Amino acid sequence: MASGETLNITQYIVHHLTNLKVGSGFWTWHLDTLIVSGALGLLVFGSMAVLASRATSGVPRGWQNFFEMVLSFVNQQVKDTYHGNHPLIAPLAITIFVWVFVMNAMDLIPVDFLPETAKAVAVNTVGADPHHVFLKVVATTDPNLTFAMSITVFLITIYMNFAVKGVGGFMHEIFTVPFGAKLAPVNLLFRVVEEVARPISLSLRLFGNMYAGEMVFILIALLGIWQLPLALPWALFHILIITLQAFVFMMLTIVYMSMASESH
Repeated sequence: MASGETLNITQYIVHHLTNLKVGSGFWTWHLDTLIVSGALGLLVFGSMAVLASRATSGVPRGWQNFFEMVLSFVNQQVKDTYHGNHPLIAPLAITIFVWVFVMNAMDLIPVDFLPETAKAVAVNTVGADPHHVFLKVVATTDPNLTFAMSITVFLITIYMNFAVKGVGGFMHEIFTVPFGAKLAPVNLLFRVVEEVARPISLSLRLFGNMYAGEMVFILIALLGIWQLPLALPWALFHILIITLQAFVFMMLTIVYMSMASESH
């Protein structure tokens, strides 16, 4: 494709849905996903750490008040859902909710703003072909990230099973629930299916909803100057979607941790 050639509708959509990649095959790295998610994590949690170091007693104000409201909300969900007392659960839930929310919120930035900025920088600094400069700013539209998060939750769940129930208790649960020891192979099969289904459903739910929302924004952007009547209502509705998806991911994580901490 010539560098000066204008993208048609199909090429425009594909360009926006293509990650900035390096490597090949299994070892392909999506640099934009890593950079955006890492930068947002450092920005948000760094800001929270600074606010925590400067927090004052009495009536909170400004950002301190906002973050205290978020922390209180998440902490209450943990208290209502998780019936153990493990110190890992509340920090994990807060991290998931805040991080997923800010990554989802990147969907509210106009779809061409950051990609076009990156394109201009790449063209003017290193003379890159503008049609080969890719940037997906919504990290949660990348299944690699959502699967990485869900697999991490899965591994922590396995750890919680061993930590709370012990090796003997966990093995007893795997081979005897729900049909008793006489049907141990069937119980094991059911447990494997259950454990594998959790990270798959957790990751695909977040990815699917955010990918669909991003696609709608891209299609609206194709309308040019006529996009405003549709973009604004969809953006306002999408605020609910990005918040709900962060909440669902967090709540399912708490539920999985609660199930890992309780004996059947």
